[in-house]
Amino acid sequence: MRRLFLMVAAFAMSALGADVAGTWKATAEGPNGSMERTFVFKVSGDKLTGETTSSMLGKSEIADGKVEGDAVSFTITAKFGDNEMKISYKGKVTGNEIALTSQVSGGEGGQSFTWKGKKVQ
Repeated sequence: MRRLFLMVAAFAMSALGADVAGTWKATAEGPNGSMERTFVFKVSGDKLTGETTSSMLGKSEIADGKVEGDAVSFTITAKFGDNEMKISYKGKVTGNEIALTSQVSGGEGGQSFTWKGKKVQ
């Protein structure tokens, strides 16, 4: 009986998912070198909201965000000059580290970047 309780407790803990809420700093390699981005995530149930900031694209609101266990997904609409572009992110949180892949919609088939980051608060 005790063993069953421990298994149920372990499953319940894993079902709660990763601790995504907070501030994360991430980097990715782009065509012109390293890019930096800060993510501020807020979580309510399985809904992910917040904002993200980069020196190149400025501040963007997180939309369509979801948390499922240790997996996260969301989109942002960023401005680059006079153009708006939608960027989709998908990734996984492991402890205080996050790995994300971003996909820029439209254009020349879209660009994809791999982001690696750490939680800072």
